[in-house]
Amino acid sequence: MIKHRKMTQPLSADKAKTTVLAFIEAMNKEDFNKAREYVNEDMNFIGVLGTRHGAAAYFEDMKKMKFKYDIKKAFADGDDVCLLYDIDMGKTTIFTCGWYQLTGGKISTLKVIFDPRPVLEAK
Repeated sequence: MIKHRKMTQPLSADKAKTTVLAFIEAMNKEDFNKAREYVNEDMNFIGVLGTRHGAAAYFEDMKKMKFKYDIKKAFADGDDVCLLYDIDMGKTTIFTCGWYQLTGGKISTLKVIFDPRPVLEAK
């Protein structure tokens, strides 16, 4: 079943990219209240090792993990932003691709892909 995002006026690519970069900056500073300003309450996180539905569930995990993001490249196309970054997960650093989809100027979906083997081996 294909789900379609809510139709809203698309952001300019620059504005969408600025929003996502501000979100990452807040996450790196562990300012989770500020980071939450950039996401919709019903956001979805879809990752290699699991999913989270809703901002509350996502930030509950992020507060525990305290990842640090080193952005290598950022691309934007309308309401879609793609980041290539190293994520410092504490025991290991993983090169990751994150696809951020914005609705109404805020992050509504985050999909990440990476090779999970180093994470699984570090456990």
